[in-house]
Amino acid sequence: MRPWILAFTAAAALLTGSALAAPTCQDGNGDTIKCGTPGAMPVGWTLSPQQRLERQPSIPLAPSTNEMVELICVIGMLLALIALMPEFDGWGAGDWDEQEGDQDERK
Repeated sequence: MRPWILAFTAAAALLTGSALAAPTCQDGNGDTIKCGTPGAMPVGWTLSPQQRLERQPSIPLAPSTNEMVELICVIGMLLALIALMPEFDGWGAGDWDEQEGDQDERK
């Protein structure tokens, strides 16, 4: 009986959750805006695909040469920092700082 109550409660929560959400509208530029505010278009109105394409900012397809050089320099500096790190494998006794009780074990 308990699994049925749990399943019914979960189904009721899922089914009523979307009914509580308010609809969103778009403004004249196609941006999402709260319905009922100044500049909001009617519920369900959207820009035509042609208008959306015209208002979409042009994004370059490939990074510029300057951006590529900057990226290579940043990656090179990161690899250089990793290469300059001291060797540490953690197996030697001198690799670690003295811990509590180390003096007791040596005596």
